[in-house]
Amino acid sequence: MGERVELVYTPTRADVADAVRVQMKYGSFRFLLRALRIVAVLAALVLVLELFGPGGPKPGGAVRMAGFVLLLLALAPAMRWLVVRQAYGLIGRQGEFRASVDDEGVRWSTRDSEVVQRWPFMSRYVETPTQFVLLTADKGRVGVAALPKRGVSDPAEVDRLREIVDRNKGKV
Repeated sequence: MGERVELVYTPTRADVADAVRVQMKYGSFRFLLRALRIVAVLAALVLVLELFGPGGPKPGGAVRMAGFVLLLLALAPAMRWLVVRQAYGLIGRQGEFRASVDDEGVRWSTRDSEVVQRWPFMSRYVETPTQFVLLTADKGRVGVAALPKRGVSDPAEVDRLREIVDRNKGKV
């Protein structure tokens, strides 16, 4: 107890994309993405009916339905791309981040801001190959924060960071 791990890093678009992917998996986006998939499957079934259903093929309806299916299939990646673009636009311009992680929580400092998040606020996490993604407790609009592993000065610090996070969080 009482140990601290310091990280220094400049967030990349890949860091933000990784955190957004985790956020979308555990937040309300997962329901929206499921709904998109279900509607796409139903639209594909309607497309099949337009082509092979009773009364013969209906080319006009089939073309409209095919366009709708393609639109639905493009929406999920487009949503991720838009969220990453917006988040990186805010995060990326802050330059270098310094994070201090201990049993109290995490303190991030940048050129323009300082944020402290105590462990009860960020109550769970997901470890990806490149970072620890901290998540808020709410199941709907999940807040997210990331700690890139490359930010530690020594690779052994990643294990110490994992110990601190494990001790204070529930792994998803």
